[in-house]
Amino acid sequence: MNKKETAEIKKNFSDKSGFFIMERILTAYIDAEKNLRYHNTNSCLTMPVAEHDVYDETLKRVLNTNVGKNFVEYEFPNEAYEEGKPQNILYSLLRSELKDETVCEDYLNHIANNIACEGPVAVITAYCCYTIRKKDKNDEFADGEDEVYRYLLTAICPVNTGSDGFVFDSFNNEITKKVNTELIISKAPSDGFLYPVFSNRSSDINHVMYYTKSASKPNISIIENILGCSFVMSADNEKSSFQSILKSVVGDDLDYMVIKSVNDKIQEVVDDSKEDTDKAVIDDSLLKSILTDVGVPAERVQMVEPVYEKVCGNAPLTAANLVEKKTVLSSPGITVNIKPSAADKVRTSVVDGRRCLLIDIDDPTIEINGLPVTLN
Repeated sequence: MNKKETAEIKKNFSDKSGFFIMERILTAYIDAEKNLRYHNTNSCLTMPVAEHDVYDETLKRVLNTNVGKNFVEYEFPNEAYEEGKPQNILYSLLRSELKDETVCEDYLNHIANNIACEGPVAVITAYCCYTIRKKDKNDEFADGEDEVYRYLLTAICPVNTGSDGFVFDSFNNEITKKVNTELIISKAPSDGFLYPVFSNRSSDINHVMYYTKSASKPNISIIENILGCSFVMSADNEKSSFQSILKSVVGDDLDYMVIKSVNDKIQEVVDDSKEDTDKAVIDDSLLKSILTDVGVPAERVQMVEPVYEKVCGNAPLTAANLVEKKTVLSSPGITVNIKPSAADKVRTSVVDGRRCLLIDIDDPTIEINGLPVTLN
């Protein structure tokens, strides 16, 4: 799924859209010892509005349009469709429309037996239908028989007792400490997934979208053990891998201007793809072109292919995950944060035999610790 497809499903994740119905909700509680303590299925059509709204709010967060970072597509391996394997479990649940008690229990026990988490969690799974209106070549709605995209959307939410604190007791007219003992289900899921994916405005049962609240700390047990897919690098891992490639390839030629110029070039790639539906990527070929453009010596540019293959294999890196929003210069006891708009005002040089960081200041008045200082 790309950004446009995800946005279409998210936009229409509402009864007000006229093309969407959330038919049933399966809820479950898994305790800290990974025991399935409770599960129940309810019809959304007879659910109180206030309760329905909470489910909407929670589940909609899984449909994160930050595709490739917080919302990542995975392909099931061929054996995943065998009986009792993850894809087969999800497909059976989809076909049951959450109406078969045995299928629902098998699905929830599969999650309980395979999830790795620090505490208890609530699992919320919705069976939804979205009527896909046909579009013509100009991306306009056209006449024709509409297709119905039937899907499962799951949110996995942490459960805790909340924070203890002080409250004002109006009966005794005093401030007292309150201890909260109720188990509260967070409305912000830590993880989730969408099955099947919505690809080319149609259903694709061979892929699944995994959501994580923290792109730097995805729950690999959900990806590999529950969904049965092979984990791909997180955003932070992509960035660290890219930095490793740069250090190995550029070596001693890696300086402030090279780092800034490479970052600018990758930002251009991201900006040029804003209207594209697919995410922009950096592979070894494009990286060679970028390094050549910023003036890295040819003999070092030729090292890109073997170094890239050693670090990343054949997998391209998501361009947006590699861009630094600001430049941070660090030395023992000194840290300088530089916004992109001011990056050209900073340079390194050797002054009187000492390596120096030089900052051009157009206005001689600056602030130090909030106090105005004039440089003469």
